[in-house]
Amino acid sequence: MSTSSRRSFLKAALATTAATVVPRLSWADAGSPAYLGAARDASGDYALYGLDAEAQILFRAPLPGRGHAAAAHPAKPEAVAFARRPGTFAVVVNCATGRITHRLAAPEGRHFMGHGLFVEDGEILLTPENNYAEKKGVLGIWRRSLGYKRIGEVASHGIGPHDVKQLSDGTLVIANGGIFTHPEIGEGRQKLNIPEMVGSLVYLSPDYTLLEKVELAPELHQNSIRHLSIGSADQVAFAMQWEGDPLDTVPLLGLHRRGEAPVLCEADLAEQMTMKGYAGSVSHAGDGSEVAISSPRGGRIHRFAPDGRFLGAVIRSDICGLAPMRAGYLGSDGFGALSLLKEGMTPLNAVPGLAWDNHLVNLPVLAA
Repeated sequence: MSTSSRRSFLKAALATTAATVVPRLSWADAGSPAYLGAARDASGDYALYGLDAEAQILFRAPLPGRGHAAAAHPAKPEAVAFARRPGTFAVVVNCATGRITHRLAAPEGRHFMGHGLFVEDGEILLTPENNYAEKKGVLGIWRRSLGYKRIGEVASHGIGPHDVKQLSDGTLVIANGGIFTHPEIGEGRQKLNIPEMVGSLVYLSPDYTLLEKVELAPELHQNSIRHLSIGSADQVAFAMQWEGDPLDTVPLLGLHRRGEAPVLCEADLAEQMTMKGYAGSVSHAGDGSEVAISSPRGGRIHRFAPDGRFLGAVIRSDICGLAPMRAGYLGSDGFGALSLLKEGMTPLNAVPGLAWDNHLVNLPVLAA
């Protein structure tokens, strides 16, 4: 056998051995979860939970502190769990073992904002961040194959980027909340620019070029654009929280498609007032027929048609997490309950002493 042939043989043998010894894990190795959610248990400990398509718990992975939302890898049983804003930690969790494999540290002068997104088939993680040193928002860029090494950042073209999603053609959508905070002032949650704040919805190309920036009418500049859901035909739904006069009644849900004016959605006056100026989460229904926002302060969800018509409310104390489920939504609340929601509420699971945090993350392929 020639030297070159021997090398080829050895490489093939080593590759076969590696494939045998180190299997390629998938979400099936974590029980094929349909949803992820962070929660606090009765002992005060925090963890990331995996749920099946009927909202039953599949796994529990401990977290170092209170979680907010998570980014799920599209193929590997990995999730990046983010601390509640302003984030002091982001950890990569192997959901098959429950172990933390990597810890992400934002560079000096930055902090995480509670959300993230995998792109490029899971090779790149994007993290909305507050660049408080320069009073602007950025997306951090992290490469998974390099052990989640940070390889750069790009502008979010606004202040306080909170959430980021991706359209079917790869376009990125960023919810810039418009609110400036500083980690050394007011425990990092004091809002420092409310009189002049401006929220925005920003679209970037896959190579991070600015494509479009949408701002609301001047009288709504204190409506902070926070959370996103992508529906059929790339309809973007955005949930807002009002930072202006608490006696004002303003829309808390917006619908948008690129190149068009946003459609702002409101319930009748009495229902709108019960939301108390706060939408905590947003989701399209599992069948795409409608979209909803939740208000833990108001104890209800509001349902809307894709054209913005109000369809009705479902009452549930301290409800916040929303994700697509069948023809409706999976909802989570601060009392440990998980429910199927649409015209009404169907209890699915309840864990005494568990308090679900703000968001549920769905794994679309697995949740279908």
